[in-house]
Amino acid sequence: MTPLRFPAILLLAGLFGLTGCMRYQPAPFYQLDSGDIGVPQAEQGIAVLLGPVAIADYLQREALLQRQADGSLTAAADARWAGSLAADIDQQLLRQLAARLDSQRLVLAPATAGFVPQVRIGVSITRLDSGPQRPAVLEAQWRLAGVDGTLLDGRLIRLEAAHSGSIVDQVRAQSVLVQQLVEQLAVAVETQATPEPPAPVRKPAPAKPAPPSAPRIPVVEPLRSEGEVFRF
Repeated sequence: MTPLRFPAILLLAGLFGLTGCMRYQPAPFYQLDSGDIGVPQAEQGIAVLLGPVAIADYLQREALLQRQADGSLTAAADARWAGSLAADIDQQLLRQLAARLDSQRLVLAPATAGFVPQVRIGVSITRLDSGPQRPAVLEAQWRLAGVDGTLLDGRLIRLEAAHSGSIVDQVRAQSVLVQQLVEQLAVAVETQATPEPPAPVRKPAPAKPAPPSAPRIPVVEPLRSEGEVFRF
């Protein structure tokens, strides 16, 4: 009996081991897609300070959350973000905006010493998620300020994108929403950075001709001499 039990125990152990391997198979990791962007070529592009960039607390994790039909959020069992989603959003905003403005002079706040921005952008993202039966949604507020802190522009936005329901397409849809946010920021920066056309130069009005002066009548002065001589 004992020789028969030993192979059976080995078989059961192998089955349990195989089940454990299948259960703990690593989940795939995902990152936001920046789209078709290139490296900025302009060395003297507009100087932009990006930040602070505030991200909602529930997004500051590696779990890829799924918005359910009742509005609740659950962590996806078969997918994760490749690192911090908040850090990924920071880098996506910076790189995409630099490419869109064709400028190497973009810095994430806090600015390095000696960097003098022409404009400052503050972004607050309060929602970025999707679900198997819910569209991808991005809710945010952005503010554009001048060097002296004067508010130049700002918006409260809500963007939506449809998807097929798979995790891959959900990440694609969320990436599209971030790209749309960057497009709004780029348009606002370009609008404020475009110098106003110079005021037309007014030509001075032609001077009025001076009225003709009265003809000068020569004065007759007597010249004292031996005879009477008059000089004009």
